[in-house]
Amino acid sequence: MESTNSNASLPKKSKWPKRIFIGILTIIILLFAYVFICGITYSSGTRTGIVIKVSQKGYVFKTYEGELNLGGFSQGEGTIMVKNIWNFSIQRNDTAIYNSITRSEGKQMRLHYKEVIHHFFWQSETPYFIDKAEPVN
Repeated sequence: MESTNSNASLPKKSKWPKRIFIGILTIIILLFAYVFICGITYSSGTRTGIVIKVSQKGYVFKTYEGELNLGGFSQGEGTIMVKNIWNFSIQRNDTAIYNSITRSEGKQMRLHYKEVIHHFFWQSETPYFIDKAEPVN
């Protein structure tokens, strides 16, 4: 009398396809979460000062970057005023904002900005994105 084992003839199911699928799904979810976090605005506001520099930078990914001199504090007559430079980037490489800032370079400007939690390296050098610029009369 021979005993037949029905389980011995069936091939074992591999767990690798399931593990690979779960791994890929986890990576996709983490990437979407990271992209979502990069778009969250941490703060927004305005800064007023004299625009001293606006340029397009980057080897492959060109971004508009600038510097705003916010002024400084003096202790009285004859003392040196300390510079307070604020670096910014222009949101989505908006050429209209870039042209507006360039025309008013060296004059008082009010720049409205949004600060993001994190930014990708191809978006800008700073977390401050200018989305509106207006000259101060």
